[in-house]
Amino acid sequence: MTDTMPYHIPVLLKESIDGLDIKPGGVYVDVTFGGGGHSSEILQRLDGTGHLYSFDQDADAEKNIEKRLGERGKGTGADANFTFVRSNFRYLKNWMRYYGEENIDGLLADLGVSSHHFDDFERGFSFRQDAPLDMRMNKRASMTAADIIETYTEQQLADVFYIYGELKQARRLAATICKARTETKIKTTAQLTAIAEKHLNREREKKDMARLFQALRIEVNNEMTTLREMLAAATQLIKPGGRLSVITYHSLEDRIVKNFMRSGNAEGKISQDFFGRRETPFRLVNSKVITPTDDEQERNPRSRSAKLRIAEKI
Repeated sequence: MTDTMPYHIPVLLKESIDGLDIKPGGVYVDVTFGGGGHSSEILQRLDGTGHLYSFDQDADAEKNIEKRLGERGKGTGADANFTFVRSNFRYLKNWMRYYGEENIDGLLADLGVSSHHFDDFERGFSFRQDAPLDMRMNKRASMTAADIIETYTEQQLADVFYIYGELKQARRLAATICKARTETKIKTTAQLTAIAEKHLNREREKKDMARLFQALRIEVNNEMTTLREMLAAATQLIKPGGRLSVITYHSLEDRIVKNFMRSGNAEGKISQDFFGRRETPFRLVNSKVITPTDDEQERNPRSRSAKLRIAEKI
């Protein structure tokens, strides 16, 4: 991958930032900095008294700060209004406490895997070219996709494939992988793809292969637990009248986000007061989910499965 290639094309840029209803002097958090596209747009709407905290656990993302944000991204000086936090967003509450922020005016999350991760084949996120089975968002993390394939029991693998990939053939896939690994270590995407192909419907092969890789990526990065923890922290941190703007890409994460916005918890359990009135921390801003226009989907194929949900803290 060359330096001239974009790290990541921001999805639903205008819609997601408009949804934050930004106050020029407010405090905002972008928990998925990536290529810096969303953060750049937020900063353009802040004045000298506002502040943006942007999170990313990937060292590669940090290289985009000066390239995308220029002088505003240097994060130094008395008038600096940007802070980059190289950390997993599950630690959102701890970092806000560290920086002395008791409340924030809004939070943006673009939960999709960046274009960079798919284009950098050495990271092992894509099945389209041979590469080490890695899939770590944070290169400092210890467990890789190869470790999961090597050490998980047949039942554990089947659960990962079924729960996170929604693959009907999860048990057969797990059994075949466990048998294959007794003969040779499965270290590359090509090895895994060759094994999995035997159980995939030819008409749906690419879609099912993508789901298999999605399942492994979610497990490697503990994405569902991390998302729940971040949303719980956001629910506590966002001020009344503040906004939560979240872009999702698959049904598992979208269900969690929808439940949080409707009930304040990942399970979607609605609590009621003494008089039977619904108690919920958010008001939905968009009753219908927002999706990319046909034009955006044409320009950026990765946006095709994107869904944007926006809620306001009550």
